[in-house]
Amino acid sequence: MIPGLAFILLAPIGALAQSAGIGPVTDLTIVNAFLQPDGFNRSFVLANGVFPGPPIVGNLGDTFRINVIDSLTNGTMLLSTSIYPPALARDLPRDPYQDLYDVDDDTTIITLADWYDILMFRLTNSNGGFSGIVSARFIYTNKHFMISGLSDEPAGLIMGAAVSDATLINGLGRSATGSLTSPLAVISVVQGTRYRFRLVSTSCSPNFVFSIDRHTFSVIEADSVETEQVVADSIQIFAAQRYSFILNANQTVNNYWIRANSSRGPAGFASGINSAILRYRGAATEEPTTTDTAANLLQETSLHALVDPGAPGLPIIDGADYNLNLQLGFSAGNFLINGVQFIPPSVPVLLQIISGTTNAADLLPTGSVYNLPLNKTIQITFNASSIAAIGAPHPFHLHGHNFDVIRSANSTEYNFANPVRRDVVSTGFAQDNVTIRFNTNNAGPWFLHCHIEFHLEAGLAIVLAEGANQITEDPTPADWDELCPIYNNLTSTQRGGGGGPTS
Repeated sequence: MIPGLAFILLAPIGALAQSAGIGPVTDLTIVNAFLQPDGFNRSFVLANGVFPGPPIVGNLGDTFRINVIDSLTNGTMLLSTSIYPPALARDLPRDPYQDLYDVDDDTTIITLADWYDILMFRLTNSNGGFSGIVSARFIYTNKHFMISGLSDEPAGLIMGAAVSDATLINGLGRSATGSLTSPLAVISVVQGTRYRFRLVSTSCSPNFVFSIDRHTFSVIEADSVETEQVVADSIQIFAAQRYSFILNANQTVNNYWIRANSSRGPAGFASGINSAILRYRGAATEEPTTTDTAANLLQETSLHALVDPGAPGLPIIDGADYNLNLQLGFSAGNFLINGVQFIPPSVPVLLQIISGTTNAADLLPTGSVYNLPLNKTIQITFNASSIAAIGAPHPFHLHGHNFDVIRSANSTEYNFANPVRRDVVSTGFAQDNVTIRFNTNNAGPWFLHCHIEFHLEAGLAIVLAEGANQITEDPTPADWDELCPIYNNLTSTQRGGGGGPTS
């Protein structure tokens, strides 16, 4: 087996260069650059000048020290939720599936992204530059595919539902309205060799159905959690989700289409849109002529956690210590959860809690913070019937926890014995009642939000304040005061709340 890593990312923008891993102690330089991922020239904000951003690599237990250097030439980086390169932490000494593949390096990254050629003023930055520094969290080292999407107009012009202009695979793609000769990403394999790939969606909005013509694969991981092997030939992947699969390059030496059909944007594969190339060593340097053969779509209900399977709590509906039902809604152009639109507070929730405010009713934003008791089993149910016709399905991501999906979208069955364990789940459509469970063993304010950027911007999120009282009881470490001298010099009014922690 060749040591290393490789990955597939799905992201809202693309670059023309593949980058080697860095870290865990490293500089990360943020720069402006122009790229043409689908033939249209566009301004980007990039990490180390490349997209996808360089993987930050280390082993579990390593301390990461990332020195971020701002070399931007304009004021675009007011705030971005996507300033994170792929972070890969190897779980040493053993991957339980390592005997099933031969190659695991950083030369076969496939990225899938949705590209918007409109400048995203509110979603990315004030001047409309696209942030090319995307995040993908992996626990093991593998090959990756990265899928992202593209739009050809400034995002500030997006009105209503956003539709991407192109799908990028490893930072390259074709726009249906642009050049149909733009270069496509090529993934090279050797016949008779087994590869572990990681598929990641860094999409702003759409989900993708991913497949490789005439190839099946064994799915072995979902969102950094190992699963029992499941054989499939296609995967529906939502924004922020990740999968690992093992592919055996056992077909005739040839070129094969890699496909990522988008749920929002130009559909199909005419003239090579939504596509990349799997090229066997020895094949001609030409585009494939293969046809779509996918017939076995991966079902989330077929995935089962490999290690310590079983959801916490009693094996009955509402069998948790704390059961929370979330009614998703929409009104006047904004999304609501239990009737409340999430509006980001001027003071982060963690600082509010450290300052002494622990009651959810007193925490900002009002109505969007939920207290959760520590060391209890939590069940969350998503009722998405009211917004099923508005941009559904919605992929919800929970920070700070993996969770067991005891009821998946497109299913009426509950699985308490061995459900999939992950951190991003589709809430499905009107008939669904997606339900998750987890234990509150990680005190802190954790963000739960739709990972479609436009929906998050419109308020589809809440904060789970887990063990808020315990947070205030823990002493603030001395290193805290070294993190931000500017913050330490703010007045109590500027800090908000009770003034924040002081030295």
